[in-house]
Amino acid sequence: CTRGCRFCAIKTSNKPPPADPEEPLNTAYAIAQWGVDYIVITSVDRDDMPDGGADHFAKTVEFLKYIKPEILVECLVSDFQGDKKAVERLANSGLDVYAHNVETVERLQKFVRDKRANYWQSIGVLKHAKSVNPKLYTKTSVMLGLGETEEEVVQTMKDLRGADVDVVTFGQYLRPTDHHLAVVEYVKPEQFEKYKHMAENMGFKYVASGPLVRSSYKAGEYFMEHMIRSGQKTSEQEVKRHAN
Repeated sequence: CTRGCRFCAIKTSNKPPPADPEEPLNTAYAIAQWGVDYIVITSVDRDDMPDGGADHFAKTVEFLKYIKPEILVECLVSDFQGDKKAVERLANSGLDVYAHNVETVERLQKFVRDKRANYWQSIGVLKHAKSVNPKLYTKTSVMLGLGETEEEVVQTMKDLRGADVDVVTFGQYLRPTDHHLAVVEYVKPEQFEKYKHMAENMGFKYVASGPLVRSSYKAGEYFMEHMIRSGQKTSEQEVKRHAN
């Protein structure tokens, strides 16, 4: 990874090895053979690549959809440094869920994330993805226990809904090593449940909230699959109705 966020234990490098040009096709073939109906594809940040790796992701999705058109694809990606063209390349690749994590509330961004990331850049990426492809479901995740207040979490929800984000997950931050950010608070399950109800009342289409919830939470993926397929059927019915 080319970034050094203080909550993450992934190895970093200013000059990582170049991306394998065969990886998109090889990845697509491998996934197609697994027999899964829903897949989450993610990666480290690659600020060394001109588009942040957006085309690499997009080619993977395109190959996968060509080999197995019925599979649902979620891409959990970086902010591509706010590059709108990069966002558009991925948003129009055929994926079903565009996921990018804001990670924490606005006030704590500079303490938690790499300096190249920021709150409004992340929200802007999610908003732009939806604007160029309204059929996309957009998704983000927030870690709790870093010193945020309830008011800040609520404001984050409002900002996300303002960008028409569909899905949000809340999970407890856990310190990977002694060299990373300390846990400020272990948030009670009751508070996670409270945030869940708040988010649902704000209009999020799906909310996963709990101490062990992560951005690619399996229950969320099950719900997402049902929601997306139901939406596809509705769209097909509308097309047929207008055709008649």
